[in-house]
Amino acid sequence: MTAAERACAEELIEFIDAAPSPYHAAQNPNPAWERITNDTIERIRPGKTFYLPLFRTGAVVVSVGENPRGLLRMACAHTDFPCLRIKPNPVMCDAGYGRLNVETYGGLIRNTWLDRPLSIAGAVTLRGTDAFHPELRLVDFRRPLAVIPNLAIHMNRKVNEGVELKPQKDLLPLLFQSDGAGDAADDGKKLHALLAEHLSVRAEDILSYDLNVYPAERGCFVGSGEEFLSAPRLDNLSSVKACFDAIAQAPAEGVSVAALFDNEEVGSRTKQGAGSLALSMMLERIYLALGFSRDEYLRTALGGVCISADVAHALHPNAPEKADPTNRPLLNRGVVLKVAASQSYACDPEAFAAVQDICMREDIPHQVFTNHSDAPGGATLGSILSTLLPMKTMDVGVPILGMHSARETMGMRDQYALTRLLTAFFST
Repeated sequence: MTAAERACAEELIEFIDAAPSPYHAAQNPNPAWERITNDTIERIRPGKTFYLPLFRTGAVVVSVGENPRGLLRMACAHTDFPCLRIKPNPVMCDAGYGRLNVETYGGLIRNTWLDRPLSIAGAVTLRGTDAFHPELRLVDFRRPLAVIPNLAIHMNRKVNEGVELKPQKDLLPLLFQSDGAGDAADDGKKLHALLAEHLSVRAEDILSYDLNVYPAERGCFVGSGEEFLSAPRLDNLSSVKACFDAIAQAPAEGVSVAALFDNEEVGSRTKQGAGSLALSMMLERIYLALGFSRDEYLRTALGGVCISADVAHALHPNAPEKADPTNRPLLNRGVVLKVAASQSYACDPEAFAAVQDICMREDIPHQVFTNHSDAPGGATLGSILSTLLPMKTMDVGVPILGMHSARETMGMRDQYALTRLLTAFFST
């Protein structure tokens, strides 16, 4: 490993630790980027980089070259991840145990959430100046608050044979123990009381929240040579971090975009998802503000190139038969170019050739993933986005093990390879 690879991996751990919810992941990481909104897009101009929030859990970063009439390059990723989301009126008390009523978000591996210290993060909305303008505040307790205890093997003798976990029964985090001396109504308000104390506000001013439970353990290096990286949320904060890092190096020609969407894990069909018209509407307004006609914008968009970045399946050492016979990505062997005849991954021969050519010219390690023909895999946002912004699109990502586990594993060297690819893509 090189010093640059190590530094890039360490920065990824720091980023993931600071991003326990999509709200945190989408925050502007670069003070040099000018923040604009839907109401101030007309301020955009050549020679600068701009940050636009996308309904708070996504973001669009636009780097405008001194000559914006060049190629439109776009890299995209998603900020969400499989987890447990806290329902309204969540406190459930029985025998003095206070548990949180949660629901699963995305296709998480349920048993990986058991017996882990868990914290809470997300956003809380407070009463504002009027009903249509509540105040939104980010929350991250950054300390263990809850746990989902396993049932002892003595009470579940078949646990090692595989036991189904019912979310409504088996995945409720234990938050507190009541002494029985207080009012039961106070127990029911426990989460609101914790939030109010954390935010230094009145509990009655909390109108709603969007909160998820997350593993409180920090990412770390593992392996005898620290060649692997173990962390939560590698899917897909590894790609979010690479997009942020690459757009910061965008060249002074054309328009470069890093688009970060929410809700990929549940289908992308939301206003802040890749299945929304939000990005195409934003881009049209940006190009019009730069002096383009609508026809010029449409021709530029159709001629653009997009890289969709999301993690890929690595060959599993204990289950190599699950991998394709000839396309078997390994950890620490570089960026994965994803191909699927079903178009569950966005790809065509020209897009594949362009990305592979960049990798070869820049000496960026890369490999190919296809699904085993008897086991169709998942999908990502590339194909969805390319139906709304039709341009050549290629799906890539870092290979990982344990995808959708509470804690995933990647190669320590691969984040640097992905960052180099996206940086070269913006610069080529």
